[in-house]
Amino acid sequence: MLKGVFTTVLALVVALPAPAQDAGLRSRVDAALAQAAAGTRFGLLVVDAQGREVIAINPDQRFIPASNTKMFTTAAAYATLPDMIGPDTTGGAAVRLEGRDVVLIGNGDARLSSADDCVTDCLATLADAIAAKTRMVGNITGDDTLFPDERWSPGMSWNNIPTRSGTGISALTLDDNEMVVTVTADGRVSLPAYYTVDNRITVVPGTKSNIGFDRDPNEYVLRLTGTIGAGARPERLRVGIDDPARYAAWRLGEMLNARGVKVTGKIDVRHRALTSADDPAIRGAAPPARPPVEPVLAKLTPPPLADDVVITNKVSQNLHAELFLRRVALVNGSGSIADGQVAVRAMLAKAGVARTAFDFSDGSGMSSYNRVAPRASVGLLRWIAAQPWGAAWRASLPVGGVDGTLAKRFAGTILDRKLFAKTGSLNATSALSGYMIAASGRTLTFSIYANDIPDGTSATRAMDAALVLIAAGN
Repeated sequence: MLKGVFTTVLALVVALPAPAQDAGLRSRVDAALAQAAAGTRFGLLVVDAQGREVIAINPDQRFIPASNTKMFTTAAAYATLPDMIGPDTTGGAAVRLEGRDVVLIGNGDARLSSADDCVTDCLATLADAIAAKTRMVGNITGDDTLFPDERWSPGMSWNNIPTRSGTGISALTLDDNEMVVTVTADGRVSLPAYYTVDNRITVVPGTKSNIGFDRDPNEYVLRLTGTIGAGARPERLRVGIDDPARYAAWRLGEMLNARGVKVTGKIDVRHRALTSADDPAIRGAAPPARPPVEPVLAKLTPPPLADDVVITNKVSQNLHAELFLRRVALVNGSGSIADGQVAVRAMLAKAGVARTAFDFSDGSGMSSYNRVAPRASVGLLRWIAAQPWGAAWRASLPVGGVDGTLAKRFAGTILDRKLFAKTGSLNATSALSGYMIAASGRTLTFSIYANDIPDGTSATRAMDAALVLIAAGN
């Protein structure tokens, strides 16, 4: 009963009528925002510790939040998933032998690595276990059936698919589901043999390197275009993987070969097709039954999920955010995007956020379908601050002038080291939401969005200037 009372009181506090704003401050903030290109649409809400509005500009209009979406996803992870602090006992990849065949099983971990210098959560550990058991295997199958096959979210731009920003989402994830491609000054290209290269790069003396790449979805030919300057430093490109389960199985095969284990079969995959059972609106409230867990030869135990929240928010890691959404979706569902959104909506209901103030189609913010009002973001942030895990979550946010995606912003201003916020950027969109310590020492909670930013311009400087003015005036 007390929990319900608290939620109701919080909702009322967030919804308190706005007091009269400081006219001088509002005028200065308006002038700062007016420095952005004409046509830019802003939403801003700043409240004090009691939830009283300090300044509000279109606080109930809905905006594309870009990577501010990660705030909602990672908060849902803290609110929903058990064992956020201790080792991740459920998420680690595993291997099973089925006769002579090897099955590499993904359990939702975002940090499995095949790097030569890997020391924890290493694919090499599983390869060693297989090599200790047998010197010959048949097929190697990557199994990502823990989640339904939804590698890309609704509303994500198709042109992001070949890039690391739009890499495929899978329960079996390796090396962030991306590949490093190196181009040297003589135009030569080096990369793992997983992709073949159509190299159209031209070496031009005295020019600045400008290299592009593209690849058809679910195809394996990487086209490289553009120019590289003769004598230039090598260019490192990071390209996406469309079928992460297949890539992980292929990489395991390479490791087994290096250990003297003969691979006589093929690289294969097991996916789980998306069905009506993955849609809570169709199947009803009861979660779908899961198949029994079969014995495995070896299984990894990744570091705590709380550590991955830091990675996700500090550097705005899209893949990791999407995997958090799907792991949240497993608690009372099937691991689908739709089940993840049910959990996010349930959390926001507890936070007293109006259902009309948000809509999400993914967990990372790559979807142009996402919408959030500044009041919804501020309501979430104030609710997080009251949770037992609120301080740990806040510590995952970038710090102005210090680290993450805010390392080069607010340095030398009144908010240097005093602003803790999640950034966001997408086509014609910029976002920043979090907490800041004002000149008076008071902590203010804020959310600012810019949408419809004209092509070739930026609203970041105007947004930052507005926040500095608000901090100075409070």
